[in-house]
Parts: sequence; C-alpha cells; structure tokens
Amino acid sequence: QVQLVESGGGLVQAGGSLRVSCAASESILSFDIMGWYRQAPTKSRESVATITSGGTTAYSDSVKGRFTISRDNAKNTVSLQMNSLKPEDTGIYFCHARRRFISNWGQGTQVTVSS
Repeated sequence: QVQLVESGGGLVQAGGSLRVSCAASESILSFDIMGWYRQAPTKSRESVATITSGGTTAYSDSVKGRFTISRDNAKNTVSLQMNSLKPEDTGIYFCHARRRFISNWGQGTQVTVSS
C-alpha cells in the first residue's frame, strides 16, 4: 500500500503563506487524481484542491485564487502553495491519492492561521 507523508504545516499569521507537500512512496504517475483535503475542528473533511494525472487542477471556491496545487512527477510529490491565508483555513491538511477507485490518505499536517 502506498504511503503518503505530508510536511510543511505550521503556524502563520493571517495574510501569510505556507507550503505543504506530500511525498509518495511510489510513482505518482499511477494515480488518477491526487489532492489536498482539510478538516477543521468540529467540521467534516472537505476537498481543497485536486490535480489529475494529466495536470488538470480544481479548487474549492473558498481557496480559488489563493492556493495553487502542483505536482513533481520526478520527485513523486504533490504540493499546495497557500497564500493570503485566513483564520478559516485552519485545520489538518490531508494528502489524498486515488488509483482505480481506491483511496489512500496521509496522516495529515496541522495548519494554524492566527488572526
């Protein structure tokens, strides 16, 4: 089973930037889609950004224009650049990878945005 390891979370002030990355234990070319989800306290997990094997990206309305997802096939990583962060962006950010309807999840990395 593939392992996904997130890194790069932390504490930042509102308006600041963070970059979170996800390293896969195998080639990410085999995944149909990869992405980032987040879960805030007392809320359900929600999709933030996705990127297909062909490079097509999609974003939730709440982060569009502020976040950018990218992938590095050579390094087997998917990253999320987060700019103009808001307190409501606070949560645990999870890396997700799907291959043939099978989902894989990382352990998550905490992102906290202070006001």
